[in-house]
Amino acid sequence: MQSLKVIISGGGTGGHIFPAIAIADAVKRKVPNAEILFVGAKGKMEMERVPQAGYKIEGLWISGIQRSLTLKNLAFPLKLISSMAKARSIVRMFKPDVAVGVGGYASGPLLRVASTRKIPSLIQEQNSFPGITNRLLAAKVSKVCVAYEGMDRWFSKDKIVMTGNPVREQVVQLEGKKPEACTFFGLKSDKPTLLVVGGSLGARTINHSIKKNLQLFKDAGYQLIWQTGKLYGETAYEAVREVDYEGIKTFKFIDRMDLAYAMADVVVSRAGAMSVSEICLAEKPAILIPSPNVAEDHQTKNARALADKGAAILLADKDAEESLGKEIKSLLNDKEKQSTLSRNAGKMAHRNAAEKIADEVLKLAKKN
Repeated sequence: MQSLKVIISGGGTGGHIFPAIAIADAVKRKVPNAEILFVGAKGKMEMERVPQAGYKIEGLWISGIQRSLTLKNLAFPLKLISSMAKARSIVRMFKPDVAVGVGGYASGPLLRVASTRKIPSLIQEQNSFPGITNRLLAAKVSKVCVAYEGMDRWFSKDKIVMTGNPVREQVVQLEGKKPEACTFFGLKSDKPTLLVVGGSLGARTINHSIKKNLQLFKDAGYQLIWQTGKLYGETAYEAVREVDYEGIKTFKFIDRMDLAYAMADVVVSRAGAMSVSEICLAEKPAILIPSPNVAEDHQTKNARALADKGAAILLADKDAEESLGKEIKSLLNDKEKQSTLSRNAGKMAHRNAAEKIADEVLKLAKKN
């Protein structure tokens, strides 16, 4: 293909941004001279992360509707009008061959404009229960790339393509990396190691539960890599300092997740779609604690899809503070259980998802 222009829109959290970047990288591998423009929401983390990955981004003044009654919702109509106008301007100036939406606030206005201009569009739905933006866009787009079975409950069967979720390729390339991981984290290779991740913004219940059990790690000689999120970083640091155990390392954000997975024997995580996909691809035994504060409780549905096939342990958020310590100790001491969970998680992994989605993008561009 001699030239290709692609707009990728969406964001708000790492769970939307990193898949979008993975898709962009896959498109560039197939068409090195492709022009790719991201469209995100002003003030959200994509405005920082996307340029760091080497791509241009435009921001829309947009946010979601709050589920509770709040004055913030009064600004939503104005934000929507502003974002639609900005999206029209972006599409008119950039003239994309294909538009891709990955979910999140910004993808709604951009794909709505693209579809009215007859630009082929594709959405990537990461969860087992689709977000409202993608449900609203489904009738307008040409293809829907999904990661779970049974998505024809929400999307037209003839539009669905099973691709899996696109993860950053280097994140799940773990072979031979444990020595580097030991050096990077300052940990020992022969001690059981737990990785705790609560998503890019952190997870309150998981953080409180881990803090409550810090003495357990010291007494048992376990090692802990604890990604706290930016809001809990200082609290976690002070708690670890009080325990005074060099086997616990805290981070607000981990840039080298490949080394974190390489080091980990067991993972404790929320059940966001991208976290679940990474765990399956990395073939790591995991305790999943779904966030109760997400639309339609979709994280519980994500976690249930694994737990029902013996590919993860599902622990409800309301039970975490009381039971997480016992679950961690039980799993870190049970190599056979770890092997079973790891093997079953690997069976659920969808490999080369970004490449498959990039192929669909190119097919749409050729039709256009």
